[in-house]
Amino acid sequence: MENLTVSPKFQVVIPSEIRELLDIYAGQKVVVLQKHGIIHIIPVEDVKTMRGRYKAAGLTSEGMRDETDRF
Repeated sequence: MENLTVSPKFQVVIPSEIRELLDIYAGQKVVVLQKHGIIHIIPVEDVKTMRGRYKAAGLTSEGMRDETDRF
């Protein structure tokens, strides 16, 4: 876990390790949302290109949400 600094323009830099792991590139669109006081940054891509990417990286959705926790 790394600490980020918010600039005077309210900008942050995503650490290179995370950018590389998730293939986030300059100019890419992301969705930013807040849930229970936590900020989530989600890359926006075509569903077909994202299929299997997070499983291969060892990430799972376990514990992210349950049946009562819907947007």
